[in-house]
Amino acid sequence: MTDYVFSFRVPADYAPNAETPAEWQAWFGELGPALVNIGHAVTEHAVLGEIGGAGSRFVAYSIVAAEDLDAALALAKDCPVLRVGGGVEVGPVMAVAGS
Repeated sequence: MTDYVFSFRVPADYAPNAETPAEWQAWFGELGPALVNIGHAVTEHAVLGEIGGAGSRFVAYSIVAAEDLDAALALAKDCPVLRVGGGVEVGPVMAVAGS
């Protein structure tokens, strides 16, 4: 198994509603043991360099374990961020000697 970072992005004008926390908790529950680290939400952000466009913003990250990138993408496919026009960037965590 490999650990993958899920980077959650939403439209720049996105605002959560009263159901948002419950939707996220339900989705995290569906991930089961694949969820290695629930991560953290990001309340403020700033940008240096190109990040793929000003129309979205980073809001949170999580770490999951999966067999390969396709399996990690399959875990991300029902993420609540996708229902609001956002996206999930998925990438493997690189092991660094001594860390």
